[in-house]
Amino acid sequence: MDWRWDFTFEVVMPRMIEAAGVTAWATVASFCLALVGGLILMLLKQHRSVWISRPTTEFIEFIRATPLLVQIFFLFFLLPDFGITLPPLTTGILAIAIYNSALCAEVYRAGFEAVPRGQWEACVALNISTYRTFRDIIIPQSLPPIIPALGNYFVAIFKETPLLSFVAVAEIMQISKLIGAEYYRFTEAVTIAGIFFLVMSLIAAFMIRQVENFVKHRIVR
Repeated sequence: MDWRWDFTFEVVMPRMIEAAGVTAWATVASFCLALVGGLILMLLKQHRSVWISRPTTEFIEFIRATPLLVQIFFLFFLLPDFGITLPPLTTGILAIAIYNSALCAEVYRAGFEAVPRGQWEACVALNISTYRTFRDIIIPQSLPPIIPALGNYFVAIFKETPLLSFVAVAEIMQISKLIGAEYYRFTEAVTIAGIFFLVMSLIAAFMIRQVENFVKHRIVR
């Protein structure tokens, strides 16, 4: 294998570092939006009105059953037809966020349903306010099963960012393909891209474990 270290450090690495920033931003932004969107979807799904819960349930199932790449293409090519033109990165972040919102909604639902029904009934019997019920009783008990699952989705979102290359977002995978096409050398570019993904995934997994330990020892008492 003809590996050129000068090409790696002079051409590949600088552009990969810049692309890593785009990938990290897309991951964090999508994940934050997915957390909020998933919570909203979970609350709507649990609503007493069937006119609200039923459409929300169908929407969640539709999003979960549709490939993410199709959703990215749908937003990227169809939104302009409705007069909505967004930058490729914004469109990709929105698509990933919507897709993972449906997944996070089920995580939230499973976490809250893991709390025994008697806990809710006891709070009502003791006339504890809704705010204190969630803050002191429900949330501390629902976090342990929720945090690991959400952490897995965070890593999954990071691994989904290469799909943004299909709409010309300059993330790691897209830059590796551009370098290969420009210099006719794919070995260094693709290998460094894989190393970047590996290192960033390990960092993300370490951060998730720290959050789990914090929740376990500081919040859950």
